[in-house]
Amino acid sequence: MDSPRVLRRARLLAAGAILMAAAAPALGADGAALPWWSWPLMLFAVTFAMGVIAVIAGVGGGVLFVPIVGGLFPFHLDFVRATGLLLALSGAMSAGPSLLRSGMASLRLAMPLALVASLASVGGALLGFALPTRVVQGALGATIMAIAVLMWRAKGSLVPHVAASDALGARLALHGRFVDASDGQEVHWRTHRTSAGIAVSALIGVLGGMFGLGAGWANVPALNLLMGAPFKVSVATSGLLISIANSSAAWVYLHKGAVVPLIAVPSIVGVMAGARLGAHLLGKLPARAVRQVVVALLAAAGLRALLAGLGIWE
Repeated sequence: MDSPRVLRRARLLAAGAILMAAAAPALGADGAALPWWSWPLMLFAVTFAMGVIAVIAGVGGGVLFVPIVGGLFPFHLDFVRATGLLLALSGAMSAGPSLLRSGMASLRLAMPLALVASLASVGGALLGFALPTRVVQGALGATIMAIAVLMWRAKGSLVPHVAASDALGARLALHGRFVDASDGQEVHWRTHRTSAGIAVSALIGVLGGMFGLGAGWANVPALNLLMGAPFKVSVATSGLLISIANSSAAWVYLHKGAVVPLIAVPSIVGVMAGARLGAHLLGKLPARAVRQVVVALLAAAGLRALLAGLGIWE
């Protein structure tokens, strides 16, 4: 399958997920208009499309699920944030084995960052419950849009040039190689600014736990723009970071009773099924096309959450 055709299908899936979510409140405006089982079915369809796009974008799925479902489905934001964490965790774990086998995901790169992010995410989850819902939603939208702008303006970050690893990166052996399936070229990579990357991972953990996003939305630019990892390596390794960090924050939401099976089960099943297809498509897409999908989805989801937080779009 050629790359333009794959990209078109990925964009159609993204548009379909957003349109279906947007139609959901209208269909269910009258509480008796739809039976209870229609909501799990719609969630499954929407999250399947999100699972495909989330792996391609390296954003875990929660970054799309929380603002879209939280704003357009009739569920409280606390329940949506809890499911967003579990959803991102499930999608990342589903795609992880394929990405590791392909050589794009680096477990050695993920582990030191994931350790710090995992501890910080617990504090972020507790902070999220302490703040008013509207404040959390507005901050969520502003943060996502800022990341989208940062990635859109970044130049020359598909395969950054890193002349030499820093001392900490060399000691941790943060380097590797993989074959880019889109052009058949072997890419050798290494990282730098490792201490700064670890510090940023702590901040990402706090924000990810607070918003219920899984933090993939920030992992990708941190790995790519700050530490100098190739974009595809950053996307793939982001999934491993999500798998580890989300496990810690999810316990806080479970303890608070915010995990509702009627919302969580169809969402997790849908995103896991979609993530397997997304992992297959990731290797076939050119890195520039992957970044376009990332930026478009983050901008749309972030704008919706920001408008809801400001009370403009209820």
